[in-house]
Amino acid sequence: MANPDLVALWEAHCRYEFETRDVDATMATMVDTPYVNHVPTMTGGVGHDHLKRFYKYHFIGRNPDDVTMTLVSRTVGTDTLVDEFIFKFTHTCTIDWMLPGIPPTGKVVEVPMVAVVHFRGDKLVHEHIYWDQASVLVQIGKLDPAGLPVAGAETARKVLDNRQPSNVLMEAAWASSEGKPL
Repeated sequence: MANPDLVALWEAHCRYEFETRDVDATMATMVDTPYVNHVPTMTGGVGHDHLKRFYKYHFIGRNPDDVTMTLVSRTVGTDTLVDEFIFKFTHTCTIDWMLPGIPPTGKVVEVPMVAVVHFRGDKLVHEHIYWDQASVLVQIGKLDPAGLPVAGAETARKVLDNRQPSNVLMEAAWASSEGKPL
């Protein structure tokens, strides 16, 4: 396949993961020895059997029913696609890949994510998925942000709306530069 449509391939893969929740169809979009790494929690798998086990018992069909992913930006190269998106859900079930061992809190979570997806021909080779775990923990009430340079859903809102305030977490330092020459 000379120039595969990476966007169509990635979107089909995501549809199988989150909409049809079909493990076999998801695996069929990948090379024989795929690799998935959810970077903050080091969850995923390496190789067909390891990843299929992860998908079958810990990811596909194991996410809250109200998951939404709002695309913010997409960059497509010859063999790599990078998506920036907002991942939103209500924490109504245990989410092994994102919040391993944390029982449902019923809290709504909105977190910016980045997916770096590499392809070989018309198959996915690997996914590296990044997000701010501290923001997720703040939003479910497992991390007190007082005195820490972390924020909750505000991080997602700022990605979607640049009119949201900047430098809130460095309030005192920011104030100290007020009026200084530029």
